[in-house]
Amino acid sequence: MPQAANPALVLPPWLAESLSQSGIRDPLGEGAFGEEEARRYAKALAHGHYENFHVGSILFPKDVRDDAFAVYAFCRWADDLGDETGSTESSTHLLNWWREKLHALYEGLPPDHIVYAALKPTVAKFDLPRQLFDDLIDAFLQDQSTVRYATWEQLLDYCVRSANPVGRLVLRLLGYDDPELDLLSDHTCTALQLANFWQDVENDLVRGRIYLPREDMERFEVNEEDLALPRAGDNVRKLLAHEVERTEELFVKGLPLADKVRGRARFDIQLFSQGGLAILKAIRAQNYDVLARRPKVGKLRKMGLLARSLVKGLVGGGRS
Repeated sequence: MPQAANPALVLPPWLAESLSQSGIRDPLGEGAFGEEEARRYAKALAHGHYENFHVGSILFPKDVRDDAFAVYAFCRWADDLGDETGSTESSTHLLNWWREKLHALYEGLPPDHIVYAALKPTVAKFDLPRQLFDDLIDAFLQDQSTVRYATWEQLLDYCVRSANPVGRLVLRLLGYDDPELDLLSDHTCTALQLANFWQDVENDLVRGRIYLPREDMERFEVNEEDLALPRAGDNVRKLLAHEVERTEELFVKGLPLADKVRGRARFDIQLFSQGGLAILKAIRAQNYDVLARRPKVGKLRKMGLLARSLVKGLVGGGRS
């Protein structure tokens, strides 16, 4: 793995590889990069991890796809700097390094990292608030120190920083700066984050994290040992059923957002919601046993969601 001068700044292997494949020699992606080169890198990064973050699809407006790729690149790097470095110490160093570069960008300094070179024209074009990016970094830093949540409210507060800024950034790229739309987006993004938590209970436990609120675990008489079993017992299933139900309520609250945006972009927004609801459906289909196997939405199911959104929009007189 490439190493920087500071031993704490060690990139996750795939990020270092993505730089190498793009012909970038610096192991941290630092240096002076032209806008065109940087935008190409962001696009390649997004396409390389398409299934993890639905952005820049054929439905997303062409004139903002490069901007969506740039925002995605920021999020992808921050996420992996927080989760894939092998230690909380290294992740904390890297995330603080990442924030320094963000603040330098907003202070008008020339970007010295390929991702920020790609992001610079997007920030200027849409006047994106720095706070939304800072909130995301705060969430990844929180992951380094907080691995349990006592209450549902504490978990939702985490989602305010870990998930909701992404939706608000997408709305800004679509030309919307509206508190009502932001709130609807928040419902959807929080629900997506929660659906992924319930999908990944086992994987998160391996990383030492539990996102199921302690108060709910106590209510359903579930302890950490129960979550480490190869199959979910009755109490764990009841706990997951409870969390899935109120996560679905959040998705329902956010559904009107798709009808309040113009053009084909609303299909992407529908897919965000329908994809999250499909995860909840998959959890139900295996009787809430997320320990025996990770609930997945298969490729055929994903294509069905895409087709249904297209048909719904086109038959209903969708505008381009």
